[in-house]
Amino acid sequence: MSFNDLQIILAMVVYFALVLIVGIAYARRSNRSASDYFLGGRKVGPWLTALSAEASDMSGWLLMGLPGVAYFTGLADAGWTACGLALGTYLNWKLVAERLRRYSVVAGNAITLPEFLSNRFHDDRHILSTVAALIILLFFCVYVGSCFVSCGKLFATLFGFDYTTMMVIAAVIVLFYTLVGGYLSVVTTDFIQAVLMFFALGVVFIGSIVSAGGVDATVQCLQNIPGFLSGTTTADPILDASGSQIVQDGIAQFGDAKDYGIITIISMLAWGLGYFGMPHVLIRFMGIRSADEIKKSRVIAVSWCVLSLFCAISIGILGRALNPLMFATQSAAENVFIILSQSMLPPLLCGIVVSGIFAASMSSSSSYLLVAGSSVAENIFRGLIKKDATDRQVMIVARCTLIAVFLFGIFIASDQNSSIFGVVSYAWAGLGASFGAVMLASLYWRRMTWQGALAGMLTGSIAVLVWHNLIKPLGGIFGIYELLPAFILAACAIVIASLLAQRPSRVIEDEFDLAVKSLSK
Repeated sequence: MSFNDLQIILAMVVYFALVLIVGIAYARRSNRSASDYFLGGRKVGPWLTALSAEASDMSGWLLMGLPGVAYFTGLADAGWTACGLALGTYLNWKLVAERLRRYSVVAGNAITLPEFLSNRFHDDRHILSTVAALIILLFFCVYVGSCFVSCGKLFATLFGFDYTTMMVIAAVIVLFYTLVGGYLSVVTTDFIQAVLMFFALGVVFIGSIVSAGGVDATVQCLQNIPGFLSGTTTADPILDASGSQIVQDGIAQFGDAKDYGIITIISMLAWGLGYFGMPHVLIRFMGIRSADEIKKSRVIAVSWCVLSLFCAISIGILGRALNPLMFATQSAAENVFIILSQSMLPPLLCGIVVSGIFAASMSSSSSYLLVAGSSVAENIFRGLIKKDATDRQVMIVARCTLIAVFLFGIFIASDQNSSIFGVVSYAWAGLGASFGAVMLASLYWRRMTWQGALAGMLTGSIAVLVWHNLIKPLGGIFGIYELLPAFILAACAIVIASLLAQRPSRVIEDEFDLAVKSLSK
């Protein structure tokens, strides 16, 4: 191992130590009650709320998956996806955040998303919370796996270490501080990680522009690739039988530009719909100190999101100009951020910057683990199995759930050729379709019933599984991102099931009116 590698490792070790210290520091405060462990006692300020929501949402996908897509096929796919995410971020903070914060208090002071749904509809049998918890468990296992893939690829690319060994070590670190510190440690470290991610993107973006000779030089270099810099066409790498891009006479081969029609654009914009159903983001809205601070958080979150997405896409495009033959597959191209950092930065600064990738993966996976644990412990164990369970028993079950999800995530991440972008898109669609339409309707539609909520969740999750595996492979118009049709079907199921069922009780409607009335205060 070279001296440069040792400097990079030193910088990363200092970062790891900081994260673990934060987790241990919050251990005592977080273990006083289930509310403190799962929601921080609703005492989190606007800056921590905003940046922890964004850091937990973006994960290693922002620094690896998105630049990888931009490197391999150009601007269109990555750009329209980013537009959808930016719009979805704004609308989620605008339409959902304050209503959910206030309504979750009115609805029995709910501390988890499944608990809110059961309390919202007075589901004493806990059908909604149980189904919601199982859906969260299913798709978060996939999500956690994508984060662990990021960690493994990071260390394998930087140092040539064994992918599996490093992926497991990184996963253990994530599990430890999540087990110990709970929500307060997660949001605090997420805040640190959001700052580090933003710094890392900015440094590599500026360095890449300088190395490429400026914007004009980059455009001139890439305009010969058909469709690469267009928003209405996309580049088409020519692949060999193994799936690697063909290189002839030192030039990466591309076919004619592929049309990027309105259906595909709408499909990519549909990524924004997922935000309405992301439990790890929605829980931040519930945990903020005051609903009056939502507006400030919204400005912070949207600004961070837009700037970070812009830098991530730019890094992928600049990477193609700087290293046109470096990566032969999209999976390999997801390492472009790491390679650029390593080639243009001093070792210590490179260590700090690439810690941003680990930071992104840690912030997301810890949030997914915590939400999965709280859903099972609060909503299945205490809500259904042992209704008189103590907070201590609930937290024990939550931690056992964390370990189970952790192990399943490692299983998913065992394939180092997995595409981070592909894995995340599948889990994102599952959660967005299952909960997105349900959350919007439950916050805005007085006539909605528990039958409608159940129909929406089941229809959304089943539609994603069926569309992704059976319909999408047909291609053509059916090749659209599964989140869009699944979200629409879930919304239709909510309306039909609610109208067919008996009208909600007067008590439920009065609670809805009380939550809406509190918005005007």
